[in-house]
Amino acid sequence: MPTIIETCIALPHNFRLTDFLAFHQRDAQMLAEVVNEQQLKKGIVWQAMPACITFRFVKKHVEVQLHLDSGRKKMDAEKTQARLHQHAQHMLGLNQTISDFENYAADHPQVKHLIDRQSGLRVPQAATTFEALTWAIIGQQISVNAAVSVRRKFIQQTGVRHSSGIWCYPSATQIAALLEDDLRSLGFSHSKARTVIELSKNIHNGDLPLEDWLNDCLQGKPLAAQLIYDALIKVPGIGPWTANYALLRGFGWSDGSLHGDVAVRRNLQLLLNTAEKPDEKTTQSWLATFSPWRALIAAHLWKMQKVEGF
Repeated sequence: MPTIIETCIALPHNFRLTDFLAFHQRDAQMLAEVVNEQQLKKGIVWQAMPACITFRFVKKHVEVQLHLDSGRKKMDAEKTQARLHQHAQHMLGLNQTISDFENYAADHPQVKHLIDRQSGLRVPQAATTFEALTWAIIGQQISVNAAVSVRRKFIQQTGVRHSSGIWCYPSATQIAALLEDDLRSLGFSHSKARTVIELSKNIHNGDLPLEDWLNDCLQGKPLAAQLIYDALIKVPGIGPWTANYALLRGFGWSDGSLHGDVAVRRNLQLLLNTAEKPDEKTTQSWLATFSPWRALIAAHLWKMQKVEGF
C-alpha cells in the first residue's frame, strides 16, 4: 500500500532554482527525472523501496513529497518525515556555507565580479551517494551525451519502476548482484563495468558505508571527508577526480580539489586571461587559496560559461 510523506522547506532569497532543475534535466527523455518550470519528480530507491520524490517550488518555499511503494512494510512516519526533510535540504544544497564563501571572495581581485554575477550558486546534490559515484564513473572520458545514453540504459535495465511509472535509479545492492558482462551490454567499457561492480559489492557488504556516512553528516556530525576519499580511491578505477566529484555531488563537500577537471582549467584560463590553459599543478595551487571552498570555486568556474553536465 502506498505511503505519502510530506515536508515544507523555506528557501533563501538567492536560491537559484534554474541551477537545481538543470542539474536534474540532463536526460531529455526524462526516464527517471521529470522536470518542468516549477517542479522536479525523481525516482529513487528509499530504504529498499521504490519511491518518487517531488519538489514543488512555490514562491519562497518548496513543498516536498515522498511517495513510497511501501507494500506491507511498516514505517515510522515521524522519523521518515524528519529524514525526508534532511535529505531534501541536502539535495537542494542548503547545507552548504555559501555565504561564508561569498564573504571571503568578495574582495578577491580575480573572482569578486564572477561571484557577484553568480551570487547564491550552490551545488545541487545527487539523490544518493551511489548515484553521484556511478555518474562520475560513467562519464569518465566520454561526451555528456554518450554518458547520458549509457546512464539511461543502466537505469532501465537495472533499476525498478515506481507505481507512478517513473524509473528509480538502482541501488548498490541491485548492482552488486550483476556480472560485468551485464553492464558491458549496456555500453560500459570493461574497466568501468569492473569498477561499478566492485564499488557496488563494497557498498553492499559494508566496506563502504556511504549512506551511514551521509546520515551522520545530515545529522550534524563532521563529514569524514578524508576517510571517505581514502576508501574510495582503493577501488580500482576510482581516482582523485572521481573521489572528489563524488564528495562534492554526493556529500556536499566544498573543499575537494578538482584541478584535474578540463572545464575548470579551461575556464580558469578565461578568468585569468592567460595565453595557455593552466596545467594541473598551477590549477591546484590556485584552487588551494580558496580552501575550504576549493570545490565551490570550481563550481563557479563550471558555471562561468555553461558546461554540459554541471
